[in-house]
Amino acid sequence: MPLITSFEERAKIMKAMAHPSRLMVIDELSRGERCVCELQEMIGHDMSTVSKHLNVLKKAGIVQDERRGKQIYYSLKVPCILNFFHCIESVLEANKS
Repeated sequence: MPLITSFEERAKIMKAMAHPSRLMVIDELSRGERCVCELQEMIGHDMSTVSKHLNVLKKAGIVQDERRGKQIYYSLKVPCILNFFHCIESVLEANKS
């Protein structure tokens, strides 16, 4: 894989996370799987908006879904994405000084 392609792929993943609501979803899913209705209640957006955010995260390979009856449950596909959150927190702390 050419070097530029590798960075483009990384940028796509970072772009998928570049929204406060999506970051909230990732953070919530770090505690376990959730159905869309639970995420909707937590974020405070309508169902279609939450579904769009989840679709962006799913296309980026960050979350996965599983249908159970009428409900769709989401979970983190790659939990190590939380390491990135810890890194961001370190940057925020460093910027305070």
